[in-house]
Amino acid sequence: MQFQDIKYHEVEVKGILSPKNGMNLYRGCQHGCIYCDARSTCYQMRHAFEDIEVKANAILLLEKALKSKRNPCMIGTGAMSDPYIPLEHRYGHMRRCLELIEKYGYGVAIQTKSDLILRDIDLLKEINQKAKCVVQMTLTTYDENLCKIIEPNVATTKRRVEILKIMRDAGIPTVVWLDPILPFINDTKENLEGIMAYCNEAKVYGILCFGFGLTLREGNREYFYQKLDEHFSGLKEEYIKRYGNAYEVNSPYNKELMQHFKALCKVYHIESNTHEIFRYMHTYEQKGYTQLRLDI
Repeated sequence: MQFQDIKYHEVEVKGILSPKNGMNLYRGCQHGCIYCDARSTCYQMRHAFEDIEVKANAILLLEKALKSKRNPCMIGTGAMSDPYIPLEHRYGHMRRCLELIEKYGYGVAIQTKSDLILRDIDLLKEINQKAKCVVQMTLTTYDENLCKIIEPNVATTKRRVEILKIMRDAGIPTVVWLDPILPFINDTKENLEGIMAYCNEAKVYGILCFGFGLTLREGNREYFYQKLDEHFSGLKEEYIKRYGNAYEVNSPYNKELMQHFKALCKVYHIESNTHEIFRYMHTYEQKGYTQLRLDI
């Protein structure tokens, strides 16, 4: 995506950290993933999803927040909006936030699909040496051609796996989100085994999988169905017939795939317990000390 094609606007916000220390520097996305839940109208976005809201005062607010905390903790980002969207090339908000996180001795857990994160690997390593840095990548399909259809404007699966391996070699722990899996598109044993083999190669700490399917609600459902019509002829009608307006859209192979997923995690010695993975990502660790602090 060329920068001149990007729509964006700046806003001043009142705060940057949530009560659970989550941070979103931008609102909206340009990745174009056909299944994105963040499009849902329940999030009350007052602008077009591709017209990115830039939180212009985010850096000042973050430094104020970090200074005011009594104890360091893990700062999370990427849950609602990827911090490494193309606009980050222009603004550099994420890098400046990482500089503050490193300066004040905090940890960070980052969720992204972009290889732009490699720009900041120097800071990620510094943070991980002092405290803890966890990099999270979403992997949905082993098929590169399918990836370009369902996640068109972002690093492909192979590139994301390369990033995971670079983080592995840098000593930075990683977590994979195996989510979402689209019924009748990528809900196959072959796809699961391909992704799991990638995760084993990259030596990821854990894989978050909440089941094989996706969620659909007003806003993202309409966009998803539009893309099904564009790329998967006749599949929208199958979804409507089978699922109606259900929020949880589970693969008919969910049970078998979950069993296979759990078995492969044991074989590869990868953590699959979601509670344990979230505990790990929220647990601040100061290197050189034995005491752990859980800040949730």
